[in-house]
Formats: sequence, structure tokens, C-alpha cells
Amino acid sequence: MFSGIVEESAVVKKLVVDGGNLNLTLECSFTKDLKIDQSVAHNGVCLTVVNIDGNEYTVTAVAETLQRSNLGKLSVGDWVNVERSMVMNGRLDGHIVQGHVDQTAICENIEEADGSWYFTFKYDFIKEQALKGYITVEKGSVCVNGVSLTVVNSKIDSFQVAIIPYTFNHTNFCKLKRGSVVNLEFDIIGKYITKMGEIAKM
Repeated sequence: MFSGIVEESAVVKKLVVDGGNLNLTLECSFTKDLKIDQSVAHNGVCLTVVNIDGNEYTVTAVAETLQRSNLGKLSVGDWVNVERSMVMNGRLDGHIVQGHVDQTAICENIEEADGSWYFTFKYDFIKEQALKGYITVEKGSVCVNGVSLTVVNSKIDSFQVAIIPYTFNHTNFCKLKRGSVVNLEFDIIGKYITKMGEIAKM
């Protein structure tokens, strides 16, 4: 379980294809504190640490993960937003994030707004998924590349988020441009409410 408060951006050091899987080796400041089998969110995707070597660690993404996320598009040198799992006796500063990416979205526009930025993201609207809560709602929460954000200008297949300078400079939002592919995880509470509504109609 995660909060969507990114700790830093790790650097991709190596990518190795193994059958349908992809082994990603990354470097970050807290590698020395990691343990084998520990969960770490990568651009919002929960992956298990399988190897540690000095300042670098390795995780494995399976085919299903690569199909639903942007991890398969990474190159050596790219920045990946990383967050270790929540400590349950602490404050929940973001929102409840599972690390289970629902789908990807495309960055459609970036507007500078007097010291901050508005990013517009467009995603495929699929009616069946929308009925499961795979949608954004105005002032609701959404996780974009592992970052907990508040939705504005929510539409049926797009939304905007406002990015403050700290988030811009400490995550890979500073690397995004028009056409960039990002990972989306919709709000789990919204999914449960949608599901309960379906059951109540049965």
C-alpha cells in the first residue's frame, strides 16, 4: 500500500528482457535500506525487489504489467518515480494507492501558470471500465506515474492536474512533454462505491 507521495526519481541503469518479463535495474538514494522481497512503487506500479547490488536494485515486471503501464517504454537513463510502501503508524499525506495501475494516458498539453503547471491527460474511455469506477471526478484523487494528485476539469476521457514547483522538480513530471505516456491508478474508494452501486441494483 502506498500514499502517492513520491520519495525521489530513480535512474534506470539496465533493462533486461527475460521471456515475457522485463528486469529493471535502478539506482536511488535509499537502495541501502531495501531488502529482497520488499515492495516499491515505480511510476505507480508495485514491484518486488529481487536483487540488490551496491547502490542498484532490480525488480521484475511481468507481461500483464508491461501491457497496462509505461514501464515497457523506459530506456536506460530515464527517471522513474519511486516510493516505498507506507508505514501504517504514520500520516497518510496523499491518498490510498495500491500500486495496481489501471491503464495509461497521454499527456495532451502542458500550460505554465505563473509558477506552477497544468498538465492535461487523455485516456481511452471504455464504458465497461467506467462502470467499474475507472474514471476521474472533479476534486477527486488520481495517481499519475505514482504521484497522488487532485483532479480538475474532469471530462469523460480527460482531466487536468496542477503541479507545484516542488512536485515538478522532485518527480519525473519535469521530463514529461506532449505525447508522453503516463500510468494511471484511479481512486480505489471510487471503485468500491461504484461496485456497491452495481450490487444494490441487482
